[in-house]
Amino acid sequence: MMMMMSSPLAALELSGPALVTDGDTIAVGAQKMRLYGIDAFEDGQDCKRKGRFYDCGADSENALRILVRGGVSCVGSQFDTYDRLIATCRTMSGEDVSAMMVRAGHALAYRKYSSAYVAEEDDAKLARRGAWAGTFTAPWAFRAARWSDAGSLAPDPACPIKGNINLKGDRIYHAPWSRYYNRTKINTAKGERWFCDEGEAQAAGWLAPHR
Repeated sequence: MMMMMSSPLAALELSGPALVTDGDTIAVGAQKMRLYGIDAFEDGQDCKRKGRFYDCGADSENALRILVRGGVSCVGSQFDTYDRLIATCRTMSGEDVSAMMVRAGHALAYRKYSSAYVAEEDDAKLARRGAWAGTFTAPWAFRAARWSDAGSLAPDPACPIKGNINLKGDRIYHAPWSRYYNRTKINTAKGERWFCDEGEAQAAGWLAPHR
């Protein structure tokens, strides 16, 4: 998942009820936002605790949904390649959502782009909270491995994202790390197709899987 950002613009501020897309993405109204400085476990990603695998991606998403259920206030000045505002969001009581996610062990500090939440990650690791109570693959490494594996089976190794049309006629794209990726089949005769990145899929009118 590329996280390249645009040049800084004047800061945008949004507040209100938040719709959770995954463990580090929300929407306020029509604006999608990627939480600044963190990377949460992906939908469909399993971690291990006490010898058993569990859905840490679902845990991250559910944890974020609980944190923002009272609404959020967000500010950001850059957009990523998927037109999401890179934002620092706070609950209505003023708590930093990204910090809480990392401190609880439901997301990692995204050190490639920021060191803002390294202290929170160190705290979670020491206390063995969330995923730190067991073993896991970092979200960025999980995505890279899934992309590589899927590329080896796709018609074009550089374009493994599946653009599926479901029974309702909805156009849904599935990245290699999506939960239903492996069970999704592509029939180009029906208008289904392959994409090289999520931005391309979205620009063509395909939507991310509904969760």
